[in-house]
Amino acid sequence: MDSTDLKIISMLKKNARISASAIAKEVGLAVSSVTERMRRLETQGVILQYTAIVDNSKIEGGITAMIGIKIEHTRYIDKLADIISSDSHVVSFYVLTGDLDYIAMIYAVSTEEFRQVHRSIAGLEGVAAVKTYYILSTKSNEERGE
Repeated sequence: MDSTDLKIISMLKKNARISASAIAKEVGLAVSSVTERMRRLETQGVILQYTAIVDNSKIEGGITAMIGIKIEHTRYIDKLADIISSDSHVVSFYVLTGDLDYIAMIYAVSTEEFRQVHRSIAGLEGVAAVKTYYILSTKSNEERGE
């Protein structure tokens, strides 16, 4: 991976819908070269998916929260990570060091749906504790031009 690949990745992170021709113009390569680099990055598992970042606060009734999860014992670490991260309400999932073992960003369309997701996670065998952090607003690096 070289600096051109990193530039392509940076541009895609800012706008997953950017065209290969716009990237090519910016990095000084032919469109076919950019397309081949993107394909290679996908094959290598560097680019996992192209996605939209949604401001859930603009979706009526939606709730976004972070749930911090502490597990009872390290023997649960992989099993619980697989179970929790595969829930359709989980927007992103992080394995951590420190006081908490995981943080899951959860999106639910209602408080009742969030409550069900929360209970489901808290009730899993091996979960010692959960802490909920409701997200009041979001600012991304892209919004700040970083």
